[in-house]
Amino acid sequence: MKNQRRVLKGAPLAALCLGALTLSACGSNGGSDAGVVNPATGAGAGSGTPLPQLSAATGAKLGSCTDLAARISYPNTSIASATSVAAGGLTVGGKPVPAHCLVKGSMFQRVSPVDGQNYAIGFEMRLPVDWNGRFFYQGNGGLDGAVVTATGDVGGGGQLDNALNQGFAVISSDAGHGAATPLFGIDPQARLDYGYQASGKLAPMAKSVIQTAYGKGPDRSYFGGCSNGGRHTMVAAARYPEQFDGYLVGDPGFRLPLAAIANIAGGQAYAALATTPGDLGTGFTAAERALVSNAVLDKCDALDGVKDGLVQDTGACQAAFSLERDVPTCGAQGRDGTCLSGAQKTAIGQLFSGALKSDKTRIYASFPYDAGLGTSGWAFWKFFSPLQLDSGAVAMIWKVPPVDPATFNGANFALTSNVDTLLSQVAATNATYQESALSFMLPPNLTDFSKVKNRGAKMMLYHGTSDPIFSSDDTKNWYENLRAANGGDAGNFARYFQVPGMNHCSGGPATDQFDMLTPLVAWVEKGQAPASVKAGARGAGNAGGANADLPSTWAATRTRPLCPYPQVARYNGSGSIEDAANFSCK
Repeated sequence: MKNQRRVLKGAPLAALCLGALTLSACGSNGGSDAGVVNPATGAGAGSGTPLPQLSAATGAKLGSCTDLAARISYPNTSIASATSVAAGGLTVGGKPVPAHCLVKGSMFQRVSPVDGQNYAIGFEMRLPVDWNGRFFYQGNGGLDGAVVTATGDVGGGGQLDNALNQGFAVISSDAGHGAATPLFGIDPQARLDYGYQASGKLAPMAKSVIQTAYGKGPDRSYFGGCSNGGRHTMVAAARYPEQFDGYLVGDPGFRLPLAAIANIAGGQAYAALATTPGDLGTGFTAAERALVSNAVLDKCDALDGVKDGLVQDTGACQAAFSLERDVPTCGAQGRDGTCLSGAQKTAIGQLFSGALKSDKTRIYASFPYDAGLGTSGWAFWKFFSPLQLDSGAVAMIWKVPPVDPATFNGANFALTSNVDTLLSQVAATNATYQESALSFMLPPNLTDFSKVKNRGAKMMLYHGTSDPIFSSDDTKNWYENLRAANGGDAGNFARYFQVPGMNHCSGGPATDQFDMLTPLVAWVEKGQAPASVKAGARGAGNAGGANADLPSTWAATRTRPLCPYPQVARYNGSGSIEDAANFSCK
């Protein structure tokens, strides 16, 4: 995740950095029902009623690149360049990415009638010379605002592969604004483009470009991203189910405005506990967070059959651990890192249960107790984000009306705003802002993904159980509701994988290096439903980069199976605890 800040008249404005990815009719390719083979059932749990089986993609060769810019023609689209990139011009995990064509352009250039600024939906596409017949829409992080390299993430941290390297044609965009600050929220159309409309415009254009480049459109189309990109992916599945065949959803902020307001409420709580005014981290110090993490491990580590520094059975852990009972309460010695004060236990315990509105109902979701509280990544989202990231996004992108940027101060806004008022403002509309944030940011129906299911498309979701900004409890609850809406089991088209210990999209004491795109393709195109996904730790020397949060007691190459919920990885009773082969999903 790249966290970006901008200072305006001395007041910090920042992009809500959250991980990051949306479409309209485009004929029969890349997400249509063409190439459906009937019938086929999903293998494993949740097979149930037979569903359509989509056929496999077939590849093609890129004819030329340098003349492609002149040959592309699509409404409201300007192509700036098409440039050949030699093999090795990009690398992933130390490996050269094959030769491809880089296309840059923009759509819907305009001048805002509200703030007078220039807007366009900027994008780049990377088209492999040796194409596998597939299209990947890359959901980018934070507030977008920059066209990052179109490679296509496969999941987790320190990735050793990407969609481009696998032969996909990949698109990346800025989602309709050219800077990663919340200032774009003053323009109502920029809000909508960021929420869902940019991808609705880009995807059919991208498929047209692919048709021009290869003489055929994509046989199969995929959408993926983490954090806000996970939100984009879920929104695409809900709004544009006919456009994509596979959805890779990571740590999704699918109720993003509510998560941000809950984090602001958390910021207010930590500020009240802080021993240094204005320094939220002194409300729950690194030593205190390590204390709680260790107490969680003491109660929960062995619930999966072995003590290995991972809480696999997250659900059982919430019943086994009590902050009040299992963490010492400070006495006369005061707060010294070996205890929590009574006030801390009350406030922090409530935040884990879920920050509340004045009527005592939850703003967003509960957070599970897990082993990843002691990391710098966890601290960033809890102590820095409310003041400098969430505040700007709520104030300028989601609130109606938005604040005046000229006088905005993020920290003051976060620490003094009434959360009930903020919740009403992100649900509001007026003559200028005619769609509320709770409409343009969220999937329109959180339990009806029947169109995805019934056309044979698939969804794979993953979420770190130590994610401090978007709760894995929220994703678990969503999946439980999806199961209920599908006769008690959604496993024939959607599977959810918890990643024990992982912070926001990566990091934490976790086996956070994995590829979920490859099994997603196998499920979509071959009917091979994923019974588990192998994940590895990133110790010293890892080609994707070492994970600084990895405990020193772990093997640098530890592996674990990630299991489809509600299964958890349990030790088989013998063999090395560093090897996934000695664990089973049960």
